[in-house]
Formats: sequence, C-alpha cells, structure tokens
Amino acid sequence: MKTLEKAKIYTASVFTKKEPQLTVEAVAGARSYINNYWRNLIKFHPKDEGSLIGLPYPYLVPSYAEGREFDFDELFYWDSYFMVQGLWQEDNKELITGILEDLLFLFKRFRIIPNSSQYFMTGRSQPPFLTSLIMDIDKHYDMGQDWVNERMAIAKEEYQGVWMGQRKPNARLVYRGLSRYYDSNYLNDIAETESGWDMTTRFQRKTLNFLPVDLNALLYKYESDFARVAKINGSWEEAAKWETAQEQRKAVMNELMWDKFRGLYFDYDYTKARRGTIASLAAYFPMWAGMASEEQAARLVDSLKRFENKGGLATTEHSSGLQFMSVPTQWAYPNGWAPLHFIVVQALERYGYHREAKRIVNRWLSCNLVWFNHHGVFLEKYNVVSPDKPPMRGLYPSQTGFGWTNAVFERFCQDYIDRNE
Repeated sequence: MKTLEKAKIYTASVFTKKEPQLTVEAVAGARSYINNYWRNLIKFHPKDEGSLIGLPYPYLVPSYAEGREFDFDELFYWDSYFMVQGLWQEDNKELITGILEDLLFLFKRFRIIPNSSQYFMTGRSQPPFLTSLIMDIDKHYDMGQDWVNERMAIAKEEYQGVWMGQRKPNARLVYRGLSRYYDSNYLNDIAETESGWDMTTRFQRKTLNFLPVDLNALLYKYESDFARVAKINGSWEEAAKWETAQEQRKAVMNELMWDKFRGLYFDYDYTKARRGTIASLAAYFPMWAGMASEEQAARLVDSLKRFENKGGLATTEHSSGLQFMSVPTQWAYPNGWAPLHFIVVQALERYGYHREAKRIVNRWLSCNLVWFNHHGVFLEKYNVVSPDKPPMRGLYPSQTGFGWTNAVFERFCQDYIDRNE
C-alpha cells in the first residue's frame, strides 16, 4: 500500500483511539513536504529596500505563497528561533548561524531587535530568545567559547537596554524588578504584538498594565545563561551577580504570579495589584526556563488538563476572556500553536515528565496530520478542539506553509518517532 494511502487511513482513525501512536510511515509524506518547502522560505535582501531593512545573511520568513497579497519578506525575531529547531543538521549550519548574525546586526544598528526587519517595526521587539539561540547553536555546532562570549556580550546589551530599560523608547522595567511588553508609541494593542500573541485574551486590551509571566521567565533564562557562561569563563563574581538576579526575579514572580490553588502562573496587573484571570500556556515558560520547583512542576503537569484537547493544547483555557474582546483573538481557545507546544514539551522533558510530553507530541502531530492529509498544507495555527475544522481567525489572513509549524513537526518527529524505530 502506498505511503499516502496509509497516511489517510491513519488520519481517518487517529482520534478514535485513546492515544494515537505514530510511525515513520504515517508522517513520511508530511516530512517530505516540509523538507521541500524550506527553499520557499529562504530570503536574502542585503540592501535596504523601501521599508525592508537589508540584512547581511540569508534568513527564513514564516510563510510564502505565490501570488498572495499578504506575504512575508522580512525576518521575525521569535519565529526565527522556532524555525531553526527542525534544521540542526550540519548542512544548515551556515543558514542558522547567519540568522543569528542578522539578529545581532539589527541590534547593533537599532539598539533593539525589532519585531521584524521592517523599519515600521523598530518601535517594538518580540519575545526574547537571543541567549537561547546562541546556546543552542553552540550546543549543536561547538562554536567555541570566544564565539559564545562575543555574542553573549551583545545579548547583555539587549537585556539591559531593551528589557530592563526604564524610559522611553524602552520603558519595560516597571515594577519590583519585573518587565512588561512595550511599544515606543505607548499603545496597548501594539505592545500586545510585541508579546507575539496578537491578539489574545490574556491582557484584556491593556497590555501595558501587565507583567507577563512568559516574558519574565525568558529574562530569567537570560540571567541563567549569563551565569552559566560566566562560570565556564571562571568569572565567579559575575556568575554570582547573575544568580542573585535570577533568584530575585523568581522570588517576585512566585509572590505575584504563582497561584497555588489553581496550580498555574498568571500574568500580573501591576496597576491594580492583582493577578490576571486568564489561564494560558504562558504559565509553562517558568518550567521551560527551569525556575519552577518540583512541587510547582507537578502542579503544572496536573493543570495540563485545563488546556488539553484531542488535537493538543489550546492556547488558553476554554472560553477564557473571550466575552470581553472586540477583536479576533487567534492566540486563545480553541487554537493551538506550534511554538507553545514546543515550549511545553521541553518543559515537561526538563522535569522528567516524559510520558506526558510524548502524549502531547502525539496529539499535536496527529492534529497537524489531519489537516495535511486532507488539504496538503500546514497551517500557522490549528483548531485543537476540532482538528478537522479551521482555526479561529486573526487580524490578518490565516497563513499556510508554515515555518514554525513545519519546524516543530519535524523536530518532534526526530525526537519521538525516529528514535523509537
């Protein structure tokens, strides 16, 4: 029987079993599509052109479709981190290291890594993954300590100047050592796009009032990475400084954001001195960053049931906050997103919850396959409650392709299917 026919048979029955079990054969057609699709996403624009900022190296864009009015020519900050996760083969070393150099180039030129490489995006950034990208590249390609030190020095400038800035154009550090998402125009909805979750129910259209749990967990990860590199360099005094910073951040986040009764972290509205009410997958970023205690991790694992559906994890708990929103909220129930699945799965693996991680992976891959085997494309997001139905729409047209979906699908196949064969 041909592979595609077997895949369709698998798709038809995938949600009739309690837990889907995937094989190399079931994902072969999808992986072939992904492998062939990458060439569509590689762009190279070495010179400024209109609003597009020239970059010194080729990079990946999120999506491409011939003849579509809504398309991408620019590099995106956090998209880039997730897109490289399925491309760690040696053949892609030049592309991946080039993407990092493009991000560093943008920071050197604008003193911020913009949302994307468009001039009109320079007033805001995106969730900061710079140290994680540096460390991941060194892990896979053994770049050497001098290489790491040089790039970490730039990451420290980004950390201090952008994410710990206290005045316009970077007024992000606002309350008890914690930071918020921001926009230099001081507009809530545009600040929400810096979160990458545009749009979401989490902030109730008041993003500037909230200390986001994911952002501050990412900054904890920066401090942890800085401490780790300092120890490797034998700089014990500097390492102690960063360890103190991360412990202080963890203590304040636990006080303000951890809800021991619900077993989740929540964003904190510092203007009203209270936690937000929207349960979201942002709660798992502290676990991914390694700042959750074993007890907190156990509670977070138990809380997965709030988000878990037959197609994977919904971005927020069922119907959380939707009644208050007047804009489309694609970063909310019933939609699921590849980068959030990647974060949650890595968080589970970090704390030893391998069975739960595998279950989430299988459901997410199966959800992706349902759509691919019927429509021949991957999506930027999925309806995880009803995987055969379209996802909830957003402010812009729904995209196919799709960079980070493809990458996470491939990475999960490598980690959870190939290794079992």
